[in-house]
Amino acid sequence: MTDYDILLDALKFHGHRCYASVAGVRCGLAALRTLEVKRSGGTQLYAILETGEEHGGMCYGDGVQYTTGCTFGKGNIRKNPLGKLAFTLIDKDTNRAVRVSYKPTLQKQIAASAFMQKRAAGYQPDEIPAEEQMALVELVWNAPEADILTVGPAFQYEKNWLPEVMGFTKCEACDELVAHAYVRLVGERKVCIPCSGYDR
Repeated sequence: MTDYDILLDALKFHGHRCYASVAGVRCGLAALRTLEVKRSGGTQLYAILETGEEHGGMCYGDGVQYTTGCTFGKGNIRKNPLGKLAFTLIDKDTNRAVRVSYKPTLQKQIAASAFMQKRAAGYQPDEIPAEEQMALVELVWNAPEADILTVGPAFQYEKNWLPEVMGFTKCEACDELVAHAYVRLVGERKVCIPCSGYDR
């Protein structure tokens, strides 16, 4: 699979074509290359995403997730909400890490694009013609890496990683499944957090 195939699959995963998801793919590929690791099918890689919430560039996170295999579903990614198009990728086997960020180099061209003009006017991404979406994708995809990315040096990320806790138990109050790590004891009963009355 080529890098461009990965991009196209990531855009399908994301649901529309936009500059921030492409930036996430490019940052993810650069991070994998720097650490000399492959996409994580399990949880051997861990990502710290700096996007935050409620802004137009959050699409970046889907590009990072798809490219690196670090996903919220697998629990090997977390947000450090700084509002930046940047992330740190960590290889848990070696604790080697790299931080990659997207530069503002193309922002004037991006803002002037037909896609972003229509987004600013209230159009949903999938209401914008595919050729206008792809023009923005190609702008970010074809830019030289050094112009649009800051790829830091690999460094040691010191952390003692907790092992994954496997299995579920039935809550003895509501009968729903609850992961073992989230079971709480109330008297002799094993219950979920909502049934326990605890905050966490």
